[in-house]
Amino acid sequence: MKRLTIGIVAASLVLAGCGDSALAEEPVNAPAPNRIAKEGAGLKTAIFAGGCFWGVEGVFSHVKGVKSAVSGYHGGKAATAKYNTVITGTTNHAEAVKITYDPYVVRYDELLRIFFSVVADPTLKNRQGPDIGAHYRTALVPMNAEQRAVASAYLKQMGASRVWKKPIVTKIENYRAFYAAETYHQDFMAKNPRHGYIVRWDAPKVRALRAMFPSDYKSSFLRDG
Repeated sequence: MKRLTIGIVAASLVLAGCGDSALAEEPVNAPAPNRIAKEGAGLKTAIFAGGCFWGVEGVFSHVKGVKSAVSGYHGGKAATAKYNTVITGTTNHAEAVKITYDPYVVRYDELLRIFFSVVADPTLKNRQGPDIGAHYRTALVPMNAEQRAVASAYLKQMGASRVWKKPIVTKIENYRAFYAAETYHQDFMAKNPRHGYIVRWDAPKVRALRAMFPSDYKSSFLRDG
């Protein structure tokens, strides 16, 4: 009976999308990157998948140098880039966030460190926190050769650091088309600060960002819509 109950709960989380959780995950002091990104002048873009996109977008929207943070879907086809389809876990899409940033203010390697310190657990496969399914996988999607080199070096560094007791399972994925999510998902944390999931799961990540990376944190929420 217990095993059946667990299965029912897991299935309900998959179907419900961003689920609920009684406890927020603990932040991790990810190592300072050895490989420094050298991306040159001009705004850059990068895609991060790390569980429910509300929290990923919410954290990056509080990072200095980030000019845009858009929640969406990456990995699948245009026809299936719809929330109610993606959460079935059958589309190859991951909930993801495309950010645009100024590398003269915040480098890609610094974004990686923030991501793995306060946003995503790189040891979890096809899940983050209470959210279960391949669409909640943690993945890095580099948009240029320098980002790919930096991401690859950092994942190897993370694995050798022993900061995490379990193996690192986060993957680097080739870029495919990114599809912006429905309007109601954009700026979800700013629009719904009292939502149960935000309060229990994502707001603690923003507080961790402020505490652990004070020089990168900005109190205002970057809105894209």
